Amino acid sequence: MRPRPRPGARATPAASLLLLVLVLTGLLPPAPAAAAGDVTTEDARVPVGEGDGAAELDTTLYLPASGAPAPAVVLAHGFGGSKQSVASDARDLAGRGYVVLTYSARGFGDSTGQIGLNDPRSEVADLSALLDRLAARDDVRLDADGDPRVGVAGASYGGALSLLAAGYDDRVDAIAPQITWHSLTAALFPSQVGEPAADTVAATPQAEDGGVYKRLWSGLFFGVGSAPSGGLLGALGGGGGGAPAAADLPAALGSVDPATVDPQAVEQLLTCGRFTPEVCAAYQSAASTGTLTPEVAAVLDRSSPSTVLDRIDAPTLLVQGTQDSLFGLGQADANARGIAADGTPVKVVWYAGGHDAQASEGTTADLRDQVAGWFDWHLRSADDPARGPDPGTGFSFPAPTGVTASVGTVQGGSRTVTTAAYPGLVGTEAAQRSPVPVDGPLQPVVTPAGGTPAAITVVPGLGSLASALTGTAFEIPGQFAAFESEPLGEAVEVVGASTIDLAVASPGGSATLFAKLYDVAPDGTTTLPAGLVAPLALSGLSADPTAPSTVSVTLPGIVHRFEAGHTLRVVVSSTDQAFALPAEAGVYSVALAAGGNAAALAVPTVDGRSESTGGTSRWLVLLGVLVALGLLGWLAAVLWGRRRRARVSRVEPDGEDVPLRFTGVTKAYKDGFVAVRDLSFEVRRGQVLGLLGPNGAGKTTSLRMLMGLIRPTDGRITVFGHEVHAGAPVLSRLGSFVEGTGLQPHLSGRDNLRLYWAATGRPAADAHMEEAIAVAGLGAALDRPVRRYSQGMRQRVAIAQAMLGLPDLLVLDEPTNGLDPPQIHAMREVLRSYAATGRTVIVSSHLLSEIEQTCSHVVVMAKGQKIAQGTVEEIVGTGGSVLVGLADDADTDRAVAVLEGLPGVAVERTDEGLVADLDGTSRARALQALVAADVSVEAFTPRRRLEDAFLALVGEEA
Repeated sequence: MRPRPRPGARATPAASLLLLVLVLTGLLPPAPAAAAGDVTTEDARVPVGEGDGAAELDTTLYLPASGAPAPAVVLAHGFGGSKQSVASDARDLAGRGYVVLTYSARGFGDSTGQIGLNDPRSEVADLSALLDRLAARDDVRLDADGDPRVGVAGASYGGALSLLAAGYDDRVDAIAPQITWHSLTAALFPSQVGEPAADTVAATPQAEDGGVYKRLWSGLFFGVGSAPSGGLLGALGGGGGGAPAAADLPAALGSVDPATVDPQAVEQLLTCGRFTPEVCAAYQSAASTGTLTPEVAAVLDRSSPSTVLDRIDAPTLLVQGTQDSLFGLGQADANARGIAADGTPVKVVWYAGGHDAQASEGTTADLRDQVAGWFDWHLRSADDPARGPDPGTGFSFPAPTGVTASVGTVQGGSRTVTTAAYPGLVGTEAAQRSPVPVDGPLQPVVTPAGGTPAAITVVPGLGSLASALTGTAFEIPGQFAAFESEPLGEAVEVVGASTIDLAVASPGGSATLFAKLYDVAPDGTTTLPAGLVAPLALSGLSADPTAPSTVSVTLPGIVHRFEAGHTLRVVVSSTDQAFALPAEAGVYSVALAAGGNAAALAVPTVDGRSESTGGTSRWLVLLGVLVALGLLGWLAAVLWGRRRRARVSRVEPDGEDVPLRFTGVTKAYKDGFVAVRDLSFEVRRGQVLGLLGPNGAGKTTSLRMLMGLIRPTDGRITVFGHEVHAGAPVLSRLGSFVEGTGLQPHLSGRDNLRLYWAATGRPAADAHMEEAIAVAGLGAALDRPVRRYSQGMRQRVAIAQAMLGLPDLLVLDEPTNGLDPPQIHAMREVLRSYAATGRTVIVSSHLLSEIEQTCSHVVVMAKGQKIAQGTVEEIVGTGGSVLVGLADDADTDRAVAVLEGLPGVAVERTDEGLVADLDGTSRARALQALVAADVSVEAFTPRRRLEDAFLALVGEEA
């Protein structure tokens, strides 16, 4: 979807001219014929299935403005999402002229039913039922009676559904699955042992009897769907015949007669949530044993597109992310091979993103256009002017640009490489592989008892921990073997899965190992591309280190440029915290299989045409346009800036009641770093607002923009209704202390205060000097030079300085740094009393307990964005601990014993009742334990501190 201007924004003549030139030169596409704003919607509840498999789906239909029969597109959401997750994509496609159907799958959103993991008998059948409804509409184009012209797209869970739907229902005319799986068995029990299965760039082998259980991702996957949709209290009424409806069950625990509780229903609800019993049993088996049983494999295979690829004749656009430790590039590679084998058109697109990293806005917009273009060509008729060009069956992937000091090269950023076909598919040339010699001796590798401590590389949702910690994964000394290349004479771009042969011996004949490929810079800095590892489940190994078994290993599929001077390091470790590990200790021997200390690492490379975002053919045109318009743009910017500064600020009518308002504020720097993104909140008179967030959250940047020290890139900041800018008169009503005291060390504290006030040019009588000095509380020390002050003393003088003139808005950054507990307590009372006079206080602090005791309201930030706002009570919300009220006080001792018998639970007796600190134990489990012990519970109220809420919020954002 093309970006829209902000409300009220007007284009300057220079901007209009630039836009015209870009459109005429083809650097910007023309506007679409239909606007998404003209789209209308229809909501409906659709019954599907029969008997125990019946459900009701929550659907929304997006209709284009034309009303004429048009092709349809069904958008399926990802796991844990709902129809709202794809609403913006649906509106965009409808704006392009498609009838778009979105819906929440079974067990998600407002739909009923249980999650079957895209079971052909439920979720796939549901999609076919929805196609029947589309076929009955007059505004949907038909290929035949009951056969709508329709495409299906979706990401992850929805992507697999699009593949399965094309395999089971031949009415599907085109599909665009994204970041999804080929085989759930291979994805959740991977073992990349053996030669590649094909000549494609990312072909990944998979052992037939399973591999190493992907513990963390599986747990997260199951946890998302295991929360009871009807609530715990509403589901305790028991009953048979499937999951009880929440509306038919008691609304409070006190109304439940323990004699009527069905223990099996309670257990099903608490352990399986919204999953079908069959899926739940498969997960519990895998999670408890870490092994792939035939029963578990049957459930996973049933939900895998690998079983139907030979039936798919719908043209397929396969989109996969390069930063995805859940469904790697090998999954898309296998899907491409299986579909293309029967001659079905397949186009493969890799992009920078995936389950571990969100794609950039530009990449997201480009993928959206590619999906729309795919449907335009394959769903529209040949005479439709909106059909567009043939997207072909090529292959594209992101690759880093060269970074040099030469004039004319692009520093940083990314480029896209395209080829006419995906290498190695039927009818195409095999993928190219180049040898890179690596060497290293035979090395012992220890696997610890219980699998701990373990290496840290893959973190679900974050991929490499390097994304948060400068590219360095954590390997445990003694638990890995390493083999390195010589420094590269020229850069090598690896596109796909590399291979290498190892020699491994194990006293027990089996081993669990993890292979990975590091990029080592000349200074020794290591980077694990995308944080990806290749699990290896080995059996039948030699027990003799002098006669080891040869093992062919396929490393993770990556897209990474190893610069000249860097080395490639192959690491084989015995542990990884993201996977299930052997319980018994052992020592393996690992060496290169070539004999001696050298072997060849085979790295895949792809030759193609390099393009920038708009194509390389347009780069020089764009450069010429920018040079030609550079002077004009600079002049227009200067004139516009003067006009903006000269105009009278628009005063907001409620300004006196709202001392501070942020509206859509963004601060981005020239290097592309965005410190604050779309920040909106307001503070009213008499409030003490706490601004919370970890280091780097954007708190100080926000305060600096508030004081006019730096300008926001976008958005508006108003103080008492007046827009803030450097030198704005309204800033005289603001007192602040941000980023250091700024005191003159050779002057006394008193002289510093006097000098500061004199610099404002306001009368000395307006300073309220004595009141500010009383806040400092330094006594005679106030007249000593500041250089003799402790940190706490300097802090108090700076706070007093901020309060000179008793400003209507007081902004303090970390005001309690260096203060002792009595001084912190006194400061708390000062700030409360100050706000009680009708003034407003904003405090940025890391001392969460002080924020909780001092502030009335809180704004929580993380990664430059607001993630929560409200009163302290609203933010604290639920979690951490619970207040348990008993119907009979005689049950107190028994209730304490039951709760303290749970792992990690501590109980405190209070006048309000029992306060149980759950320490990771779920509230559902605690309540179940009380009910099972026949303890009559009258109230079960969540309680937690601000610190708990803050950590939970920041953890969710991370």
